[in-house]
Amino acid sequence: MRREPLINALIVVGLLAVPLWAYMADEPYVITLTTKVVILALAGVGLNLALGLGGLVSLGHAMFFGIGGYAAGILASHAQSYDPIMEWPFLIEGTQSMPVIWLLAIVVSALVALATGALSLRTSGVYFIMITLAFGQMFYYFTISWPAYGGEDGLSIYVRDHFPGLNTLDPIQFYGLCFVILLLALFVVARLARSGFGLALNAARQNEARVRAVGIEPYRLRLMAFIISGAITGLAGALYADLNRFVSPTMFSWQTSGEIMVFVILGGVARLFGPVAGAALFILLEEVLGGLSEYWHIYLGALLLIVVLFARGGLIGLLAGQGKGDDDD
Repeated sequence: MRREPLINALIVVGLLAVPLWAYMADEPYVITLTTKVVILALAGVGLNLALGLGGLVSLGHAMFFGIGGYAAGILASHAQSYDPIMEWPFLIEGTQSMPVIWLLAIVVSALVALATGALSLRTSGVYFIMITLAFGQMFYYFTISWPAYGGEDGLSIYVRDHFPGLNTLDPIQFYGLCFVILLLALFVVARLARSGFGLALNAARQNEARVRAVGIEPYRLRLMAFIISGAITGLAGALYADLNRFVSPTMFSWQTSGEIMVFVILGGVARLFGPVAGAALFILLEEVLGGLSEYWHIYLGALLLIVVLFARGGLIGLLAGQGKGDDDD
């Protein structure tokens, strides 16, 4: 019997138990910390779709994370100031409605993924890595030089956006909302992985020539995966903006892209719950080791090296007794 489904179920139980305990113990900080884990895990789920299924090593996924964050920040700031966004020939009213903001974050992230992916996917290997990094850095420096929305100092959102029927300022209610979205994203990715699209994408990752031989174009498969991946990561960025009530150019930085990739590698590339386990472990290390030393990333680097060398299946693979991962690449 495979242990991975049981491990996934235990992770879900843990994500429910920790904030409920924190709520009963009146520890709002723990709830906020768990919310951060869930949101960053969502960003990792987006990358894992492109990396795990499609083999697309992207160092530019912070671009979509930042786009989602700035979509939330810009709309919320204009709603707070009662100043509509005037972009000829459009006049856009600001809003603090989460569903509207999420929709915009998903659509804009998907469109940017379409444009950047159409160019990036004409390359492969290290060239693909570098061109995605270049696109991400372009957005990073653009936001730094964008004084209308804070420039290098970022943009504050003074009141968390609204969701019908919920008090999003209540940490446990906002956590529940983010948790449900993560579960929905995991469900969508799981269904995609088992669909004809997912199987063809995985086949293209393993043997591109054979996929072409049966009449399937790998470029289109990868582009679609890149678009869906960018949309999920953009949604995570919008949630992250509401969590912190602040957005800044660092959301676009290559370090953010690297951290999202670390979540996936630590938890297990191509493992459904890999990004969730990886994000939880990353935040735990940040809290525990960060209190001991400001150079805690040294220990994270050592752990990452051990995972890459001896546990290619990541934390999930190790617990499931498959520490060397699935050697299908």
